[in-house]
Amino acid sequence: MIVSTLPNAIAMQTQPILTLEHVGKTYANGTVALQDFNLAVAPGTITSLVGPSGCGKSTVLKIISGLGDLSTGRLAWGGGIGQPKLAYVFQEAALMPWATVIDNIRLPLKLAGVPKREALELVSEAIAQVDLQGFERVYPRELSGGMQMRASIARALVTRPNVLLMDEPFGALDEMTRGKLNQDLLQLQHQRNLTILFVTHSIYEAVYLAHRVVVMASKPGRVVAEIAIDSPHPREPDYRTSAQFNRYCRDVSHSLSAAMGESLALAL
Repeated sequence: MIVSTLPNAIAMQTQPILTLEHVGKTYANGTVALQDFNLAVAPGTITSLVGPSGCGKSTVLKIISGLGDLSTGRLAWGGGIGQPKLAYVFQEAALMPWATVIDNIRLPLKLAGVPKREALELVSEAIAQVDLQGFERVYPRELSGGMQMRASIARALVTRPNVLLMDEPFGALDEMTRGKLNQDLLQLQHQRNLTILFVTHSIYEAVYLAHRVVVMASKPGRVVAEIAIDSPHPREPDYRTSAQFNRYCRDVSHSLSAAMGESLALAL
């Protein structure tokens, strides 16, 4: 087991909004995706999950969202909010190609039976939050990859969630677009006081965004390190060139390398 760093100040002072205790997930074919997975998430924070492919990062998000069941263990919500309002942003924008931006974003409200006038007000608010004004009547094929992802995020925000689950949403984008969306996400999280769980394969993205980086190992998927990123939040672009940022990236990289070595040893 890799020694974890101490929790950051937010996590120490606040009751967790979400707790997973000794969670296990075994699929019907016998594959053990998660074993003894433990995690506590403080409200109003960003938690990044990093780890090798197949370590169960996406499985964790599915269990939290209710799209997947746990086999063993316990998931509990707290933080005084009762049952949270969740939204999920997937790896692909998954927009309906025959619908305009405004209709794609309105979809969750339409399915929930929200009256059209109220829904359009909420859609307008979400569009402004992701800086897509002027593209309301445009179709997905007319948007760049980054703008499609903005529309996908707006669709998640339109229900005014307090917990946002994001499964590698920027992985297919170029570095400049990815960096801009990282910056926008930090501002959005700060403005809305969102709790975000963010899955990524990028160490740099994980450190830049998060209050805490959780490192996972595979076979079976489990937490092997938690590294608090005790830098001011939200962060400015020049943080990426700071000595502190580079030190945290090295810490996460070393933990990840150790985790991959541990997983390999268990597999032999």
